[in-house]
Amino acid sequence: MVTDMDDSALLSSLLDFLAKGGPSIWAIAALSVITLALILWKLWDLAYLGAWRRTTPGEEAIALWAAGDTAAAEARLAGRKGLRSRFIRAAFEAHRNAAYDDAGAEAETVRVAKGFLARARSGLRPLELIATIAPLLGLLGTVLGMISAFQTLQEAGAKADPALLAGGIWEALLTTAAGMAVAIPASIAFTGFEAVADRLRHEFEDMATRIFLRPRAKTDRTIQMAQAAE
Repeated sequence: MVTDMDDSALLSSLLDFLAKGGPSIWAIAALSVITLALILWKLWDLAYLGAWRRTTPGEEAIALWAAGDTAAAEARLAGRKGLRSRFIRAAFEAHRNAAYDDAGAEAETVRVAKGFLARARSGLRPLELIATIAPLLGLLGTVLGMISAFQTLQEAGAKADPALLAGGIWEALLTTAAGMAVAIPASIAFTGFEAVADRLRHEFEDMATRIFLRPRAKTDRTIQMAQAAE
């Protein structure tokens, strides 16, 4: 019974807070729900992609590849669905593909890397946008609230009550505080997720460099072209 009363009082306070803030506070409340959903989804998404996993299998596969044991290198990554493992497999495939020359193999690897990085960065732009517009919505609500408060003060004339003005001002400032409360975690999350994507980019560059340090095997077509040139 007590719990039901507490929940009812909490809901009433929340609705009263939203009513005092006006349309801007409702928009900020909607943004807060979207922000929370985006952050939770992105945490799950990066975990699913293996963004925070250790790269031991990938490092072992590259070491085997550099030693010339391509079969063991590919077997080490078999069945792995993380971004790093998938990138390394794609680099292996491009490296040994007879249809590519050296520049073509590297270009194909870069293309795959860009696709994986775009996948890792998905959902970050909405967070960046929320971090930008939430404080602006709060400021807009504050300005509108201040206008309303001063209009009320003007209508009161000589009988104006300072407490009336103070009440209008603090209610107007609620939207600014709410906008900042949404923008701060959105900005922190965006920066953190962007840092993860940047780390992946550096790792992709490092892994691709080590993979392509191994000379590509000459294909029959390459040998024939060299013989024809002679």
